[in-house]
Amino acid sequence: MSEFAAGKVKLSPGPLKARFELNKKYIMILTDENLLRNFYLEAGLWSYSGNGGTTSATTTSSDGPEHWHWGWESPTCELRGHMMGHWLSAAARIYSQTGDAQVRAKADFIVAELERCQQANEGQWLAAFPQTYMNRMAQGRFVWAPHYTIHKLLMGLHEMYVLTGNQKALTIMNGLAAWFHKWTARFSEQEMDELLDLETGGMLEAWADLYGITRDPKHLALIKKYDRRRFFDALLEGQDVLTNKHANTQIPEILGAARAWEVTGEARYRKIVEAFWKNAVTDRGYVATGAGDNGELWMPAGDMGARLGVGQEHCCNYNMMRLAHTLLRWTGEAAYADYWERRFVNGVLAHQHGDTGMVSYFLGMGAGSQKAWGSPTQHFWCCHGTLVQANAAYASQIFLADQEGISVCQWLSSELVYEWEGCAIRLQLEQDGQYGDYPLNNWSVTGMEAITKVNTPPLPIHRPNAMKYKLTIRTEQPIAFALKLRMPWWLGGQASISINGRPAEADLYAPSSFVKLARQWEDGDIITVELPKELKAEPLPGDDGKVAFLDGPVVLAGLTAEERHLAGDPAHPAALLTPDRERNHSWWNSGYYRTAGIDRGFRFIPLYEVKEEAYTVYFSIKPN
Repeated sequence: MSEFAAGKVKLSPGPLKARFELNKKYIMILTDENLLRNFYLEAGLWSYSGNGGTTSATTTSSDGPEHWHWGWESPTCELRGHMMGHWLSAAARIYSQTGDAQVRAKADFIVAELERCQQANEGQWLAAFPQTYMNRMAQGRFVWAPHYTIHKLLMGLHEMYVLTGNQKALTIMNGLAAWFHKWTARFSEQEMDELLDLETGGMLEAWADLYGITRDPKHLALIKKYDRRRFFDALLEGQDVLTNKHANTQIPEILGAARAWEVTGEARYRKIVEAFWKNAVTDRGYVATGAGDNGELWMPAGDMGARLGVGQEHCCNYNMMRLAHTLLRWTGEAAYADYWERRFVNGVLAHQHGDTGMVSYFLGMGAGSQKAWGSPTQHFWCCHGTLVQANAAYASQIFLADQEGISVCQWLSSELVYEWEGCAIRLQLEQDGQYGDYPLNNWSVTGMEAITKVNTPPLPIHRPNAMKYKLTIRTEQPIAFALKLRMPWWLGGQASISINGRPAEADLYAPSSFVKLARQWEDGDIITVELPKELKAEPLPGDDGKVAFLDGPVVLAGLTAEERHLAGDPAHPAALLTPDRERNHSWWNSGYYRTAGIDRGFRFIPLYEVKEEAYTVYFSIKPN
């Protein structure tokens, strides 16, 4: 399976697109000067001396420290410069979907200035920190992850080249590759093994991406240099080399192995990826959000009861989604799309503040958790960077193509415009908001019409336990291809599919599978899909006495700051929670519940709606 070209899929108006626009607004308010400041400083193109000396700026001018980026982008932080790569990636993705000329112009200017910085460094080295960081690391002296930061820059430049066609971005990448080819040549295999133990991030993926473009033997040599054999070989031997290890060191390395397989065809790399997924997901299990990490470390396999405090990390969430999407493309197995969905709804959306667009580094699962939000310019954690990337990438994950036709992988309102075998087609995926909005609750035009018009079908009496979609096909002429619709893991009953009002002829609609509709399609054909959902209680791996509640794919957060016990049978969660505040004007409040039959009851809302409230995800259930 493969993604459609950038810009072929667009989000439809609605709350999810509003999140996308919020993210776009944020990246555009970050000034060129601040994004580039540390690169200018390192290249000798900028300095600051307060109200006298090398600049004319006063301490209260627009160039003064009170206006700079701080936190992990502080001029004194060794990880400075990491945000640049994330920013370029987000800008490239946003431009490729929207064609926004202002985004393109800003990104092109920044790339041009990065090239100027590289030229000031004799044409190869480019970073927001000096080359001496690399030498300190090689000498065994501590420095905070220079490889990690360089990878971010290479990643952003790669996406600027691939998604916008910026040739200077490729020139910069080639220059950096030349520097690293020379630098790594002095190290033996054993010395490189030592260096690769020091958080190289996605350097392997960066070199694989570059080799995929250039086919330069020197770039292939860098793939071999950054092959972390100690880690990869242990995975292939079936060892658990994850538990209590830094998760977001390892996941980017596996993404590198995945890309290395794609560009070299070397089977070992694919086997590494498959062995990792088995260790990290299949054998380990995960909490209700899909996470197997807590406080940046992998939790023990099947034993997570004592690891709920700090919570999952956004970077891990994002990178595991990328890996799941890669495996979906390779295999066509719906289980990977299911995993992506679980982590999207309960990760990407839950880590982002719905009003400010800011990120919560961690997402706690334990009693009385609270999200700690970053600020626009004062924190710049690693998760700040993956936030802007993740919220620029929704559209590319919805539809995939293969030789037979088109797969609907995610049930997100959107439109695909594509040419199939020379025939222009348009697929519009819409949700009937009166059957519950997913993944976000909000106002809609159809909702307003539903509460004002009397000559329309009556609204359901209560909140529906289903999600209903309409897929409309527009085509220049009749054309045959297969539509494959994902039946999600959370189905609470038999799904129904009809074509132009008549039941579709298809196999049984099993959860976690694709239903194939192969036929000749006519202009105006409408496929209607209804996906029933239900309230579920999922046990905590390692402690069956604790459960989390999910409404379809959505993890629910109990609004309580203390550990609370519920009484009943988790096999019948509808007896433990009852619908609450189900209707709000023109929309249904999906995921709103309250406890049933206990003193001092409390409410549940979707985890992604939690902002400042204290909340709890896992609850002990005692028999009545």
